[in-house]
This record gives sequence, C-alpha cells and structure tokens, in this order.
Amino acid sequence: MKKLYHASHDGSIERFEPRPSPSPDAGVTENAVWAIDDEHLVNYLLPRDCPRVTYYPLPGSKAEDAERLIGPSGSKHVVAIETGWLERAMRESLWLYEFDPGAFIEVDAGAGYHISRQAQIPVSKKKIEDPLLELTSRGAELRVLPSLWPLRDAVLEASLQFSFIRMRNAKSRPLSGDHS
Repeated sequence: MKKLYHASHDGSIERFEPRPSPSPDAGVTENAVWAIDDEHLVNYLLPRDCPRVTYYPLPGSKAEDAERLIGPSGSKHVVAIETGWLERAMRESLWLYEFDPGAFIEVDAGAGYHISRQAQIPVSKKKIEDPLLELTSRGAELRVLPSLWPLRDAVLEASLQFSFIRMRNAKSRPLSGDHS
C-alpha cells in the first residue's frame, strides 16, 4: 500500500479535519482531509504558497517532449519555482505527517491525491529541516526561473504529466514581446 503524507509548515497539528478542496480542478466538492502519495511528495516540499510547475514523463509520453522539457539530466521529475521564492524555500523547514493509507481513497492518480471524508490523526510526523535537499534526494530536479509562465505554457502543450500549484501567487504573466 502507498504511503500517504501531508506536508505543512505547522508542526503542531494533532488532528486533521475535513476542509474544502484547495482547487476547483481537483473534482472534489465536499470537505475532505487531503493527502499526497510518496511518489508525488516532491511537489509539496516547498513553502505552502510557493507557485510551482511540476512534471514528469508518463509511459505514453512523447520522447521529444521529455527531451525538450526535461533534457539529458536523467531526472525523473522536475519541480520549477520562481527566483523570488528560492530564499524562502531554502530557509523554511516543513513537517511531514504520515497517515494510515487504509483511511483514504485515491481521487487523482496522476497528481497523487487521496482523500478521507473523516477526520484523521497522523500515525507519525517528522521535521524536514532542508526540504530542497529532500526534494532532490528523491530524484527530482529543482529549477529556479525568473517566470513560471513560459514553462507552464510549454508543459501544458506537451504529453507529460503535470501539476501547476499555487499559480495565483506567481509573478504576473509577462506581456507578449517583453523578455525582461
């Protein structure tokens, strides 16, 4: 069975109560406790409000999409953030709460989302002092970019699995022709 987690800046949570979906795109309309599986945890090893573009190839992804957007680095997963978030991501520690996976149902295999309609008490928690080191030790490549929008647009058009997280907090989209 998959391990399920919740990453948080708050290390004092003893009980997770169901809450509204963090995104209307998740397809969950009722309150739930949200968890992420181990495979997709790299998407959440950043400060909560940090905008990010994350992606990885699927078995059916086009080789040219993987080559263009991942390149020869050998990474299995890319997590991109904006330059303005790097310092905060480097200094903020996180708490990783683990849940009993039997209490959850999978709602999005591509994103690794699982929910429980009942309150949940974590089975364990640990502090991650250096989330960026944890992210890279899990085989993800961290990219730091001046703007996420050009990458987001390229990934959206490709055949890779992706998540665009907290993009409402990203710098404004550059105007057409503005390359600053």
